[in-house]
Amino acid sequence: MKKYILPFFIIGLAACSNGPTQEEVMNEFVSAWNEQDFETMYTYLSEESQQNIDKKTFVERYETIYDGIEAEEITVEAAEVSEEKEEDVPRPYEVSMETVAGEISFDDEAELVKEESDDDETWKVHWDSSFIFPELQEEETVQVTSDEPVRGEIFARDGSPLAINSPVQQAGLVPGKMEDDSIKELVELLDIDEEEIESALDADWVSDESFVPVTKLRPDKEDIEEDLLEIDGIMIQESSARYYPFAEKAAHLTGYIRQVNAVDLEELPKNEYGAGSVVGSTGLESVYEEKLHGSKGWRIYIPESDTTIAEKEVENGTDITTTIDASFQQKMYDEMEGDAGAGVALHPKTGETLALVSTPAYDPNHFVFGWPDGEFEEVNEHPETPFSARFNNRYAPGSTIKPITASIALQNGSLDAKEAKTIEGKSWQPDQSWGGYKVTRVSDRLNEVNLKDALITSDNIYFAQAALHTGAENFTEGLRSFGFEEDIPYEFPVNGSAISNEGLDKDILLADTGYGQGEMLMSPIHLAVVYTPLLNDGDMLKPTLELSDDPKEVWQEQVVPAEDTEIITQGLRGIVENERGSAYEPVMNELTIAGKTGTAELKTTQGEEGGTENGWFAAYDYENEDMLITMMIENVQGRGGSEYTVEKVKNLFGD
Repeated sequence: MKKYILPFFIIGLAACSNGPTQEEVMNEFVSAWNEQDFETMYTYLSEESQQNIDKKTFVERYETIYDGIEAEEITVEAAEVSEEKEEDVPRPYEVSMETVAGEISFDDEAELVKEESDDDETWKVHWDSSFIFPELQEEETVQVTSDEPVRGEIFARDGSPLAINSPVQQAGLVPGKMEDDSIKELVELLDIDEEEIESALDADWVSDESFVPVTKLRPDKEDIEEDLLEIDGIMIQESSARYYPFAEKAAHLTGYIRQVNAVDLEELPKNEYGAGSVVGSTGLESVYEEKLHGSKGWRIYIPESDTTIAEKEVENGTDITTTIDASFQQKMYDEMEGDAGAGVALHPKTGETLALVSTPAYDPNHFVFGWPDGEFEEVNEHPETPFSARFNNRYAPGSTIKPITASIALQNGSLDAKEAKTIEGKSWQPDQSWGGYKVTRVSDRLNEVNLKDALITSDNIYFAQAALHTGAENFTEGLRSFGFEEDIPYEFPVNGSAISNEGLDKDILLADTGYGQGEMLMSPIHLAVVYTPLLNDGDMLKPTLELSDDPKEVWQEQVVPAEDTEIITQGLRGIVENERGSAYEPVMNELTIAGKTGTAELKTTQGEEGGTENGWFAAYDYENEDMLITMMIENVQGRGGSEYTVEKVKNLFGD
């Protein structure tokens, strides 16, 4: 957006007995300049100036130069002179503007001359190229060059590369040296689209001697270089490319880069991105785009004299070291491979993210080195959506929310952790107003149920009653204190967790929400965060992704009464260590974990048969206090429900 400091009034140049003064003419000329009304500026030029440059050339020269340097906030000011005289008096002026190479400012003097008009005399500006830039001479041009920054790299906490600029081999074809079967052999060897090769060879600039780039060879696939060189017409050159060493195992974490498109160029800063620039599309590449991209270098200069008018040095992108544990990221992916699900690992005492996994996945290197023929379509049309990140998406949390329900009820005084509730039978409703709807629990072995027992047996009735006794308003506020219905303070974009569609306006909905059904939705990332108070004296931590010396930061204070964290942990330990607990199997005696399972049944009506189930397990090491994992696996019906997920999480703690 251009900024102008002077109003512009077109004052006729027709002479009158009291024509405009030298100062008035200069001010009118400067006003037109500020408006970039170059045609009007031309009318103020002296006869000699107009003989040296015609109007069309004058206008085009200004427009071309100003557009080329992306001039903005152009400000021209005419300075006052101490005294007005009849003879020629140089009129000082100052020019400043913002350009792609930074601010340009200069001051100069304009010579005004008196010229005869039809009826009188008037002042005109004696113009030359120095009005554009003092260094610019007649017939000289202004050019702009840019220098692309080197993109910053992304590393795990131990220095393992997650996204790097790798030296690679660029394979290409020299048409004059090709044989009839060269393309066919190349397609068979590289499994790439023949039409893309043909299209590249048909470009207007291609000659028999041209090197026509075909593909870059991935660093982990360069063993085919010798085979390539046996194909007639193939040549290999040194190049570089973005490379993701962990491929599918960190795909949704790292994301990938791509070339900017027309939409990007409308939205991104013009002085930083242009045709051929790359931008982070998803994942960390997108999250840290501004840091990773750096800042373009620019030079505005006069090529005829090699004179620099303005220059901005290139600033390479900043490397990012994340909190990710590279080894654990791989282990979690390997454990989940073959299933559709999400896994999140945090350090529960600092909030540092140790792993983010979503399965199934894709290989982000294909966006850089090209997709094998037909594979993009296969991945894009896969029913389990490999391109979608699941760890920041929202799902019904099932029974994993029960410790949070207990915390809210304890905080509100509507629950006593040690007091036993009398609950009889497998189903319950407060009165007949619920009609045929009842809350059911897995077992009716216990009739007197305290909090620890309720957690171990995952008693739906106990937690439904806790929510009802807390009340809709207090329970809603309690969930909000755990970050529901607000943005998660996290570098990675996360879909905010929802309590309900239109408020907890019905007792049945309130009761169901208390044990993780109802309309509640939350992400695996958020679920991991809400368990951090149990190891931080009731304080909920902010999750972090970028490594720092002091990562621990409290998001919400005392969301769990500090004195009750231990009793909740005792209940969660029982889920794993007590034979009645839903996470007891498989038994791994060496583990010291506490956790809560959850099976979210995706059904439209109570009692519906054949619905799908998502199996959850949220667990932390209560002894070492160095790992907290939440994992969700989809479609666990017929595979043991949440027990299917439990085994995977235990394997990770057991490594």
